[in-house]
Amino acid sequence: MSFLIRTDLHITTWVVAIVIFLIASFMGNKSKGLHMTLRLFYILIIITGLILFNEGRSFGMGMLYGFKFLGGILVIGMMEMVLVRQKKNKSTVMFWILFAIFLFITLFLGFKLPMGQDFLA
Repeated sequence: MSFLIRTDLHITTWVVAIVIFLIASFMGNKSKGLHMTLRLFYILIIITGLILFNEGRSFGMGMLYGFKFLGGILVIGMMEMVLVRQKKNKSTVMFWILFAIFLFITLFLGFKLPMGQDFLA
């Protein structure tokens, strides 16, 4: 299962999930099928993230990888909250802001940690 211990698989899953999320959020109430597809990608993101987290502990930075994992879970939570509240015709402004903040923190940690792509150097 060494093919699972690659950051590109994880990055691909969350990039596709963010694209699906943005499409589903702009479609509004007509996005039921996309919402279910997005939930499948949540599971794939969490599985690949857990595998990378387990591998990242060998770098001696388990706590930072834990914070990144927690940030990723919060991003997924905010994505779900935006879509569910949008479906119920409730305000989503706060959850969009939290989504952007948590996404920035998670991406920053992901690109700065040793297993990530070093775009920020």
